[in-house]
Amino acid sequence: MHSQVLKLLLHRKKMSLHVSNLTKVYGQQKAINDISFSVEKGEIVGFLGPNGAGKSTTMKIATGYLAPTAGTITVNQFNVATHSVQVRKILGYLPEHNPLYLDMFVHEYLHFVGKVFQLSTSQLKGRVPEIISLCGLDREQNKKIEALSKGYRQRVGLAQALIHNPEVLILDEPTTGLDPNQILEIRKLIKQISQNKTVIFSTHIMQEVQALCDRVIVINQGVIVADDRVENLLKHQKNNHLIVEFESDVDEQELRALTGVENVIFLKRGLYRLVTTQGVDLRPEVFRLAADKNLSLIGLRQEENSLEEIFRDLTATNNEA
Repeated sequence: MHSQVLKLLLHRKKMSLHVSNLTKVYGQQKAINDISFSVEKGEIVGFLGPNGAGKSTTMKIATGYLAPTAGTITVNQFNVATHSVQVRKILGYLPEHNPLYLDMFVHEYLHFVGKVFQLSTSQLKGRVPEIISLCGLDREQNKKIEALSKGYRQRVGLAQALIHNPEVLILDEPTTGLDPNQILEIRKLIKQISQNKTVIFSTHIMQEVQALCDRVIVINQGVIVADDRVENLLKHQKNNHLIVEFESDVDEQELRALTGVENVIFLKRGLYRLVTTQGVDLRPEVFRLAADKNLSLIGLRQEENSLEEIFRDLTATNNEA
């Protein structure tokens, strides 16, 4: 009994963020419906979902910007609702719409934010240059924020979230509106700064998830529909797809009659996607069909599982209902 209690206490101690039976109701609508999950110290977790799924609401409650209707969130064992000051000291937050004082200079703004977090003048003397360097703002630090590009404004947003050296980072769509080069730069920066921190961030970019995340949580219509490591989600996609190309069109019914085929999708002249039962290798059947029917087979490849497809599978049913 004592060992079980000790194990539970040690498990809790590892948790940086713990969400328990969280619900948020606006009028008659449940934006979040009794969700629970935990994020361990040092994890990078992608928080995914369609627009309106409840991602930003969950993040705002976790940071103390919104009060829950029911349930609790703790950050390093501090309850967000009852110990908000302690939580803010150990948590950094970059909202979806990055609020900045545009008439301030970059270094001036970071000093201001540092003072809000009660850092002393002597602490800020070293911390501001350190964060400016970390976030790649050296050449921009003496510019007003209004003069910066969107990419550099996002860097300033990350810098303000990091100025007090938080243990937990919550980033709400940190690369929204950036061009491909800026996305790569911000992604690299997040990877760099997350080495000694717990990070939970929302995004619609699946490549970002695969590049950064240890784990993915998918929320749809206020309910968690998946919570697993990225590699496990990719392994457990329910269908395998085989792309088959013939010299000309063939009878789709003959393709559908192959053992293990669940669906046939016509892509263009002579090109088909065969949706097959998981674990079935359809390639020998396709070769046999081509030989028996004297069909000219010019291409055959297994389509890789993708997070985009998995995301659609997890979120499409409820959205279409």
